[in-house]
Amino acid sequence: MKVCSGWRRFLLCFPLIFFLPHMLSVLELHQTSTVEDVHRKQTTKFDHLVLGPAAGEGLHDRLQCQGIRALNRTHFSASVDNSRFGENIVFVTVFATYNSSIDRLVNGKSRELVTVGNISYNKLERSMAILDVFINFIQVTMPRSTIAILTDPASELPVHRNRVTVYPIKGEYSRDKLMLQRIRSYIAFLEARLQEHSQWQEHISHYIFTDSDIAVVDDLGQIFSSCKNFHLALTFRNNKDQPLNSGFIAVRGTPDGIRRGRAFLQEVLNIYSSKFMKASRMLGDQMALAWVVKSQPSFDAKRFTKAKAFVEEISGASILFLPCATYNWTPPEGAGQFHGMPLDVKVVHFKGSRKRLMLESWNFLNSSSSDISDMLCLILKSGRTKYDF
Repeated sequence: MKVCSGWRRFLLCFPLIFFLPHMLSVLELHQTSTVEDVHRKQTTKFDHLVLGPAAGEGLHDRLQCQGIRALNRTHFSASVDNSRFGENIVFVTVFATYNSSIDRLVNGKSRELVTVGNISYNKLERSMAILDVFINFIQVTMPRSTIAILTDPASELPVHRNRVTVYPIKGEYSRDKLMLQRIRSYIAFLEARLQEHSQWQEHISHYIFTDSDIAVVDDLGQIFSSCKNFHLALTFRNNKDQPLNSGFIAVRGTPDGIRRGRAFLQEVLNIYSSKFMKASRMLGDQMALAWVVKSQPSFDAKRFTKAKAFVEEISGASILFLPCATYNWTPPEGAGQFHGMPLDVKVVHFKGSRKRLMLESWNFLNSSSSDISDMLCLILKSGRTKYDF
């Protein structure tokens, strides 16, 4: 059957010849505009907190919030006084600053300035503020612990805090090589501690190597006191390509623990240098970690799919694998695979464009009558959003 046959049908269909292409163009333009609008909304980075729904609503083992008030309390462990047993916990982080010679002005104001609360920061001040808040959280939740900051000897870090020591370690701290240098600095730090250990046989310091954009919200000393049969600990998640996060590595402070931890990190460094230098700026260390672990013939990667701690022998070291959901919780994954925030969360990691949230969270905790559980509600409800830094 012909759709347009004869003169009458031709006359009826003739206007469509002109209008149909125009209609299709308008429709295509509308669809393109809609996609661009959605993309723009998704990529907008905010200079203020944006509250959204709290993931994990209705789950009995997840934090429940009403606004930014916690309806149930997170299960904070009793602080473990390791000093009674001649032991100490040392948090170790690598920190480098970079001079920004270009400070563009827009409408007479610095383009690099950001404001959190009533304080404005340039790039350097922003980095120092994050380091300061990193220290604050540790000293609130684990006041007996100490902090070691590994840095370029050329840097003059203005850090003058109790129980905080700056360790200059030579190396290449450029942005492109910082992740590689971080492992080298960890190894150098452990080597120095091993040499010191013979002089302080009665005193043991356990080491927790972390990124500086984390908040310790519960005592971590129980890692070493409750599990005695590991040399170092890593955090894992159910991620096929990047199951291990390098932002949290714990090493037992016995001579054997330090030696095996150092040897393991040296193997990771070797794999990093030989296989993953194309990812030297980001993720190369995590790829190397995963390669070393997964290359063990007996290792079952399916264990990463369940958020349950386990111990495995890897390259001559006994490694405790701890779930990221508790020991390396991140806001975007909290809204995703973690299904909210577990009640036993101990470390919050403000990865990516969520550094503002780290500072805002500390300000909230420090300036209100709210407790850590309420602060965690603020993080849970604000963490889906990407911020300006």
